[in-house]
Amino acid sequence: MPQPAQQRYRFSYADIHHTLGLAAQEVIESGLEFDYILAIGGGGYIPARILRTYLNRPILSVALSRYSDDAPPSDTPLKLQWTEGFAEAIRGKRLLVVDDVDDQRTTLAWCLNELNHESPSALSVLVLHDKNKPKNAEYPDYVDRVFVGQRIEDYWVEYPWDALDIYGHEETAQGLVDVEMPYGSH
Repeated sequence: MPQPAQQRYRFSYADIHHTLGLAAQEVIESGLEFDYILAIGGGGYIPARILRTYLNRPILSVALSRYSDDAPPSDTPLKLQWTEGFAEAIRGKRLLVVDDVDDQRTTLAWCLNELNHESPSALSVLVLHDKNKPKNAEYPDYVDRVFVGQRIEDYWVEYPWDALDIYGHEETAQGLVDVEMPYGSH
């Protein structure tokens, strides 16, 4: 039996680059300066790299996973790659932590808590997309600032870096049914 169409966003690389350019401008205008951009992998890698174009800061990364092929998402992320090798470098430094989507905030809040144990002097966050829905956690008080590229409805998000057919993804990115793009078409 066919399943009903699911509402979702399909963002093109151009959409994402544009959104991150606007968010970077907000970061610049805030007057906050960062020593490092810290990407949460896997989804934060490409947004962090695009931000580097605008903010001209070096990128570090951590990799976490809450998902397994044969189990529901866990409440505690698994550290696939952590700060070994650069923990000393971030002590006393200002970090801009980057992820693609703030969905439930479980992974992001857990990551911020773990990073705070590494004693950076400041932590701020930039998420490409923040879903309009209740979260499992609030941002901790030690987070200086949260930057959001776009606030979106709680629909499934299809990013180009997850596409198996990138040409098909890009061709349909502006015309996916049932969802109006948050900032119009380009």
